[in-house]
Amino acid sequence: MKITDIRFGMLRVPLKTPFKTALRTVDTVEDIVVSVHTDSGNVGYGEAAATAVITGDTHGSIIEAVRKFIAPRLIGEDIADLNRLTQLVQGALEKNTSAKAAVEIALYDLWGQLYGAPLYKMLGGGDPVITTDITISVDYIDKMVADSMSAVERGFESLKIKVGKDIGVDIERVKAIYAAVEGRALLRLDANQGWTAKQAVYAIQQLEDAGVRLELVEQPVKAQDLDGMKYVTERVHTPIMADESVFGPTEVIDLIRMRAADIINIKLMKTGGISNAIRIADIASLYGVECMIGCMIETSISVAAAVHVAVAKASVITKVDLDGPSLCAFDPVDGGVNFNESEISITDAPGLGIREIRGLEPLPG
Repeated sequence: MKITDIRFGMLRVPLKTPFKTALRTVDTVEDIVVSVHTDSGNVGYGEAAATAVITGDTHGSIIEAVRKFIAPRLIGEDIADLNRLTQLVQGALEKNTSAKAAVEIALYDLWGQLYGAPLYKMLGGGDPVITTDITISVDYIDKMVADSMSAVERGFESLKIKVGKDIGVDIERVKAIYAAVEGRALLRLDANQGWTAKQAVYAIQQLEDAGVRLELVEQPVKAQDLDGMKYVTERVHTPIMADESVFGPTEVIDLIRMRAADIINIKLMKTGGISNAIRIADIASLYGVECMIGCMIETSISVAAAVHVAVAKASVITKVDLDGPSLCAFDPVDGGVNFNESEISITDAPGLGIREIRGLEPLPG
């Protein structure tokens, strides 16, 4: 099975409600889909989210990175030689992690198809059913409480609460939500780099003193501020998770050695795909550090790949934040992974199992 062509498409899927964080507001998923074609007729699919404020990737840069730098290295290569292919992708250019992720996801999809097995089995197996949290966007307190109650009623047992806009209001937001759902759902806070280290310590200690029990707080400080992250981690009881601070394996080693965070959030759009996500999980496992697997604003194409990784690495990936498809107004994908509110399950279809992507707009290749 040799690669003959790489093509592009634009996928637009409206969200049920606007996604609001300390960094941005999004109302529609607009992602680049990469399809890798082979001489056997098999097609592998990947997806790239253009999250410029986090990864630096834009629609234009994703297409250009794949078309000019990555694709020429892959045409004519054999899917069976997966390690070589991932090295070619990662070495094609610096950064551009979302572009690399889209191509890698498509290659792993084809690798599973080549051997007639779902990707999670190729990666080591596991229980093909996992449970995700759901994100509660930052908003007025009453709206966030109502959204939280609705999520609990739909079966979600973990809520990821977006904060980081106004520290005083953030504290009141979390107190109100905790009072509304206490005993029925765990709360995870995500500040999206919205606080300083001292503000984070103040806010978390205020919540701890008020009896609010949090599962974790994600990325309370700026991505580059590892000293600030360490400052927070050392001064609160609540576990602190690094997200934007950690893109690749080397950063993970630095963060663990510094003891700057308790948990690591793996996202394929940050790691540049599946190969580095697996490396990060293995490094964390060696050090006894838990991981979460998360996603950007993505559809069930790339999130499906993250689900396969989560299942195969369940011993270290103990928390799942793969709610992208649940936030979408509809699922454009037929086949593969089933997203049913908080429950995600994988079929036995080879690779990612994607049969069709509806509404895909072809782009010049």
